[in-house]
Amino acid sequence: MPTLELPDGRFHYEDAGGDGEAVLALHGVFGRGRSFAGLAERLLPEYRVIAPDLRGHGRTEVRGGFGRAEFVADAARFVEALGLAPAVVYGHSLGGVTAYQLAARRPELVRAVVVEDVGAVTDETAVAQPVLDVRGWPRRFENAAEFFAATPAPEYFLESVVDGELLFDLDTMMLVQEGNRGAWWSDWEAVSCPMLLLRATNSFLLSADLAAEMVRRRPDTEQVVIEGSGHWIHREAPDDCATAVRNFLNR
Repeated sequence: MPTLELPDGRFHYEDAGGDGEAVLALHGVFGRGRSFAGLAERLLPEYRVIAPDLRGHGRTEVRGGFGRAEFVADAARFVEALGLAPAVVYGHSLGGVTAYQLAARRPELVRAVVVEDVGAVTDETAVAQPVLDVRGWPRRFENAAEFFAATPAPEYFLESVVDGELLFDLDTMMLVQEGNRGAWWSDWEAVSCPMLLLRATNSFLLSADLAAEMVRRRPDTEQVVIEGSGHWIHREAPDDCATAVRNFLNR
C-alpha cells in the first residue's frame, strides 16, 4: 500500500494501477480507501482509481483538526502531489461533501465530480441522524459476531477492522461527523464543472426532495437514482454504480 507525505502527516492510499485516467476516490466516515476496490476493478482499464485513507481513518497518521477545511486541504494536496489536476474526484458520503467543496474552492484542480449519496445539507434539517454516537463502543473484539452484538454498526465497519481491532479512534470519529454537519449550499452552487449525483432509493442520508432541490439549484448536475440500493451504493450495487460513473465520465 503506497504512502504520501503531506504537511499534516503520512497518508496511505490504494492505487488500482494501469494507464487509465485517474479518479481520486474519497470514502465516507468509518471507511478507508480499500472500500472502493470493487468499483476500481469495474472501472479498469479506462479509469484508474486512487483512494486514500482520509485523515482519522485507516492507516493514515496525521496531525491537526478534523473539520471541513482540513479534509478539503488534504484532497487538494493529494491532487497536486500526484499531478492529477484537473482531476476527476469521486466522493461517497463525507467524501462526497469534500469532493464538491474541493471543486468549489479549488476549481483549477477538478474537471468533474461524482457525489455518491450525500446532500448539500447534512445537519438535522435534512437528515434524521446526522451523527452516529460511537462513544463507548468496543474497539477490540474476538470476532465480528461479538462486535455486532454489542453495537448497531453496519457491515461496512468491518473494512476498518484488522486483527480484531478498529483502525479508527472513536472520539476522532465523533469530531469528523460533527465537522461534516452543516448546510453547504454555497459550495454546491459554486461548482462550475460537470457533476454526477448518485442517489440510493433506500438512502437514510439523501432524500428525493433534497436531491431534486440540488439539481434545481445547480442545473449542470446529472442525477442517477440507483433502485433498491442503500447508502453504500458502490458496495451494494457495484455494477450499476460503475455503469453510471463510466457513462458520465465518457461524456
